[in-house]
Amino acid sequence: MDSLTRGGAVMDLMATNASELIGDVKIGGSLGCSDHTLMEFVVLRDVGQVKSKVRTLNFRKANFQFFKELLNRMPWETVHRDKGSEQSWQNFKDAFHRAQELSIPRCKKSSKEGKRPAWLIGDLLIKLQGKKEMHRQWK
Repeated sequence: MDSLTRGGAVMDLMATNASELIGDVKIGGSLGCSDHTLMEFVVLRDVGQVKSKVRTLNFRKANFQFFKELLNRMPWETVHRDKGSEQSWQNFKDAFHRAQELSIPRCKKSSKEGKRPAWLIGDLLIKLQGKKEMHRQWK
């Protein structure tokens, strides 16, 4: 900051240590009878965030009755007869995953990045987590 923001004082603390995140800073005017000067700025961020293509199982909409029926219909004695433990395990896993695909729908995984403010990234987030941890230990 180069301009005066309150009386003869210059603002000495900004919300970020990465100046490339702040742009179009305007200083001027005041609000009511305050001796503070108004400051406007724009937070620059990437608008085109990559959307996650990760899909997870949606257990809230799962049909567990159908899942159980699919597994109960399997003739396990004949499937596992004359098979070793590895082959039996593989057969069970395959049947389990097939039943899972048919009875439990998938949904897009929501990411935490989309829920955080644009300025709360990387270095600052790590420092805040450290601050929370220190506070927890102090208590």
